[in-house]
Amino acid sequence: MGAVVALLVVAAVIGLIGLRSSVRVVKQYERGVVYRWGRVNPVPKEPGPRMVMPFVDRMTKVNMQVVTMPVPSQEGITRDNVSVRVDAVLYFRVVDPIRATVDVQNYQFAMLQVAQTSLRSIIGKSDLDDLLSGREMLHEGLELMLSTPATGWGVHIDRVEIKDVALPESMKRSMARQAEADRERRARIITADGELQASVKLSEAAKAMDANPAALQLRMLQTVVEVAAEKNSTLVLPFPVELLRFFDRAAQGSGASAPAAPQAGGKPAAGKDLAAGEEPAEVEQGKGGRGELPGTAGSPLQIPDPRSSEE
Repeated sequence: MGAVVALLVVAAVIGLIGLRSSVRVVKQYERGVVYRWGRVNPVPKEPGPRMVMPFVDRMTKVNMQVVTMPVPSQEGITRDNVSVRVDAVLYFRVVDPIRATVDVQNYQFAMLQVAQTSLRSIIGKSDLDDLLSGREMLHEGLELMLSTPATGWGVHIDRVEIKDVALPESMKRSMARQAEADRERRARIITADGELQASVKLSEAAKAMDANPAALQLRMLQTVVEVAAEKNSTLVLPFPVELLRFFDRAAQGSGASAPAAPQAGGKPAAGKDLAAGEEPAEVEQGKGGRGELPGTAGSPLQIPDPRSSEE
């Protein structure tokens, strides 16, 4: 009797162990791939408790969630011969668990290697400007390059993005100088355009003031008021250039109409009379080397003889 009870207990324990080994729980984000005697079941197990034959079936659970895989930095030379270091991130998920477990040994490692190779290839086919500003097209190219092998492995590529582009320090300095020069060029163009517009407006204002001379005087007074409003100790008074030209013309006119200055004897100089247009008087020279003007015998005007060595 005791032996029967012992056998029943042993059978119950073996049944519990077998029941425990035959029940599998598949989570919501998983699918179960069952192998029976080494052959795969074409229909994967859905989420929930599932029964398998103990010691006969083997079940592998495949995660169906989106996997975020960082791609390590890859060094390369762009098409315009610039050395860069680029890293990216890959988003993918398994859509066919049978092919992901049967057709490829480790689909995650395989996707990582393909992503690195594709990233190096896309670096060599792109320019530096494309890596810095035109990344949308590069993302599409990477996704297309990864989708070809991933489809055969039962993997769907959701998204591929380039995270960072590391440049050499010399290239960073060159790009900074280029950006600074471009901004300086635009600043000069804007300044020149402003000066051109201001010159046009000033020309129009000058024409309006020329038609009405009183406007210039009013403008001058307004400038004085603006300067005096600053409460400075020095008052700047603008002086019109036209007034200086008026004084210059007046001075030239008075100098041309002034009479010739008389000499000490009360008679004008010979040079002045000649400049006024008078006829020069004839000079008679005597025997003594002295000359007398005609009509002045009572008071002869003595002039030195240039031929006399004594004088």
